[in-house]
Amino acid sequence: MSSVQLSDHFTYGKLFRFTLPPMIMMIFTSIYGVVDGFFVSNYVGKTPFAAVNLIYPFLMLLGAFGFMFGSGGSALIAKTLGEGDKSKARKLFSLFIYVSIALALVIMTVSFFCLRPVSILLGAEGELIDYCVTYGRILLIALPFFILQFEFQTFFITAEKPGLGLFVTVFSGVTNMVLDYVFLAIFDWGLPGAAWATAGSQIVGGLISLIYFALPNKSLLRLTATGLDLKALIKACTNGASEFVTNISMSLVSMLYNFQLMRYAGENGVAAYGVLMYVSFIFVAIFLGYSVGVAPVVSFHFGAKHPKELKNLLRKSLIIIGVFSVCMLVLGEVLAKPFSRLYVGYDPELFEMTERAFLIYSFSFLFTGMGIFGSAFFTALNDGLTSAIISFLRTFLFQVVAVLLLPLLFKLDGIWFSVIVAEFLATAVTVIFLLVNKKKYGY
Repeated sequence: MSSVQLSDHFTYGKLFRFTLPPMIMMIFTSIYGVVDGFFVSNYVGKTPFAAVNLIYPFLMLLGAFGFMFGSGGSALIAKTLGEGDKSKARKLFSLFIYVSIALALVIMTVSFFCLRPVSILLGAEGELIDYCVTYGRILLIALPFFILQFEFQTFFITAEKPGLGLFVTVFSGVTNMVLDYVFLAIFDWGLPGAAWATAGSQIVGGLISLIYFALPNKSLLRLTATGLDLKALIKACTNGASEFVTNISMSLVSMLYNFQLMRYAGENGVAAYGVLMYVSFIFVAIFLGYSVGVAPVVSFHFGAKHPKELKNLLRKSLIIIGVFSVCMLVLGEVLAKPFSRLYVGYDPELFEMTERAFLIYSFSFLFTGMGIFGSAFFTALNDGLTSAIISFLRTFLFQVVAVLLLPLLFKLDGIWFSVIVAEFLATAVTVIFLLVNKKKYGY
């Protein structure tokens, strides 16, 4: 897989060879999240499961810097490689990693004392608060590695080592699954056991990657001495603004969804939404993996001034995304019942609610891929503003308006419909931006 280079002309075959590792990487990351949720729901109970789903969006919000420096920094590094300056690319790579570690340590320290008031703000009451705090504080210990793990997923692709990135992700995922089984099924450690299993896998994923890039290696990138380049940092932040906005927006919106669900369906609603999030991550992971995989290629050819190849990449990508979208809808409808039973089959009322929610929610997969790819495409072109606008509208504004208004008309079903409406509107906006910028970027 590593034989495909950024500078190649990409056929469908080469596109799949280059993007398959990040797609599998994202899918596998989602699968071990699914396994994590399965163990919590079935071995600890639906109240701790609801607590995990209440506090996890806040923890994901804290990890948004990893997505920002990973995507934004990768676009700048790949563009620099396309311009032929490998030394500068390595210095930029090192700068982004060092700054990320420093930021992560500060965020971890401050957030440790905020978990209880945040849990209360999110609507947790009684023992739900204690579960949120217990789970959150353990995961905060691994936050620096969590941020690095997401960064390195992108940097492995830019370094032309997507297969190695896949290995690290699979290894950390297997670590999580094994620890889940040992801590919950064998030792019966309850929710703290689930938290330590997740934290352990994040530490493994981040540490292995850090060691690889710190030592001499055969990839395009490695950690070196570097200086403070504020211009590059600002550029990486603007490039990655869409990914930063996406993750912060998704976290805030998830909190809003949970708040609405507590109003309309109580604890069961939050648990059902948790199942949707865990399972939908697998479907969305295919779009994310493809977009993450193709982005460095777009950045390289943009830097090398190859407009014909940009046009080729865009055309083929739109066709691939379209085919994936239809397949995801069909799979979502077929798997709604078995996935719901897997998680909450022990509770008939919760099972019925979850299955209905998934049958409705699955129609969002028809539109999700376009918004994700469009945002990643403009990030790759170093157009952080356009990418951020698409992400902000897709993951925040459209969803917030929909989840506040639709329940007034359709009650609980309105919450599930909200995602469909938001993703459809985001697709329309993405198409408009692609058409408007066609001449500007020459694709």
